[in-house]
Amino acid sequence: MSISSDPNPVESSHSFAVVAPLKAILFDIDGILCGSDPLHYYAFREMLSEVGFNGRIPIDDEFFIQNISGRHNEELCGTLLPDWDIQRARKFFEDKEDMFRRLASKQLEPVKGLQKLCKWIDEHGLRRAAVTNAPRPNGELIISILDLSNFFEILVIGNECEWAKPFPDPYLTALKALEISHKHAFVFEDSVSGVKAGVAAGMPVVGLGTRNPEKLLLDAGASFVIKDFDDPKVWTSLEDLLETKA
Repeated sequence: MSISSDPNPVESSHSFAVVAPLKAILFDIDGILCGSDPLHYYAFREMLSEVGFNGRIPIDDEFFIQNISGRHNEELCGTLLPDWDIQRARKFFEDKEDMFRRLASKQLEPVKGLQKLCKWIDEHGLRRAAVTNAPRPNGELIISILDLSNFFEILVIGNECEWAKPFPDPYLTALKALEISHKHAFVFEDSVSGVKAGVAAGMPVVGLGTRNPEKLLLDAGASFVIKDFDDPKVWTSLEDLLETKA
């Protein structure tokens, strides 16, 4: 399986049933494993105001969703702080991530139904990977806080690939490491860029509507959208896949 910067490297399908037999499930981290986006939003709002962004008028939730959510910091350097020297911009985002980690260490909670889903995955011997555009310290911290360090076989960081999400490279990297075809895996994502990355890697994507509007996720290519991991749509789909395998 080659890793490509082409956003559409393989023929993709929105049909959830095409992954049967199911062999692996790939997870984004922020907004999927935990409700971390409100903490990112708070950190961005406070720190952007401090540096005079938008005339010190705090960003709102809509701005965060449309311009920040799901994007990696290197990209945001150019879109949020285009007039800054790159080193200064990178330092801003390092400080923002430090603030996020301080908040996360005290306030992070798993998405409803996550533990039940992880147990089901274990019981059925499925492979799994975490794939994120977040910096590695963030990903490792969240996975540790949620006690999932032994659950995930691999953690793929977007900026450690040739191209981050919305390009498919991070998901293709995970599939290659797991030695699983895109034909036997699907993705849980909550951002537009993440959904596009999963679809471009040839996999169906289940959108989690914890933060971003359902329509945005569906328009990006999500097969369907759930509210959390207790949503009956998840379990109906998983059981259907097991029946197909049988």
